[in-house]
Amino acid sequence: MSFFEALGSGICAGLAVDLSLFPVDTLKTRLQAKGGFLANGGFQGVYRGLGSILVGSAPGASLFFTTYETMKTKLHHSGLALSEPVIHMTSGSMGEIAACLVRVPTEVIKQRAQASGGTLSSRNVLQTIWKSEQSLRSLYSGYGITIMREIPFTLIQFPLWEYLKKTWRTSNNREKNMAHEAALSGSLAGGIAAALTTPLDVIKTRIMLSQKRTSYVSTVKNIIQLEGGRALFSGIVPRVLWLSGGGAIFLGFYDTVFNLIHEKHVS
Repeated sequence: MSFFEALGSGICAGLAVDLSLFPVDTLKTRLQAKGGFLANGGFQGVYRGLGSILVGSAPGASLFFTTYETMKTKLHHSGLALSEPVIHMTSGSMGEIAACLVRVPTEVIKQRAQASGGTLSSRNVLQTIWKSEQSLRSLYSGYGITIMREIPFTLIQFPLWEYLKKTWRTSNNREKNMAHEAALSGSLAGGIAAALTTPLDVIKTRIMLSQKRTSYVSTVKNIIQLEGGRALFSGIVPRVLWLSGGGAIFLGFYDTVFNLIHEKHVS
């Protein structure tokens, strides 16, 4: 495994999924935001916040995959006799922690622009945050809950993705997966993980959209007391659609580009 193979593949995969599915993500954010879908812009300005994603997508995805592939290689050769699922879960978790250093600030800017009803651009949101007394803290608001969402998501998605890919290879007696196999495996794994972690995503969205510092516990209490437990599953349909499609594009694209770069490197 080459560091640069993972780097290049991660950049391509991150840009591909974020550009293609951004409007669905906007609708999901508006469904989860306090006040509801229409109050936060409805179908207007669905590409608001795209600028922050274009800046953060490539480095975030490349950080994830370089960490993921590096950890996989090290754990495979560590002599600890770890099972495949444990290696994939550990590597994925470390990848998420690294990627969130870039992903969280871009997510904060993106979601505030998305929830503005199309009135604010990524640049407007960043300028507002930068002028505040706690600009750095504001940019990383929700970092903890993002990690709490991403790690469970990864613990479900990546072992399942790797297992499904291995099943395809074993049943067809091949060493590498076809592009559609990696994509379909990514879609199924992403959809299942998305559904199971929706409550964490709702809580993360509320914390990031809040104009004042708020805790995880108080956010959960407010949602349940004022809106009921069902509100924790707000946006589950677009989230599952987004991450099923995203899993197909992101993981399928990554696996395909990684294999292409590797083949050229070997030859």
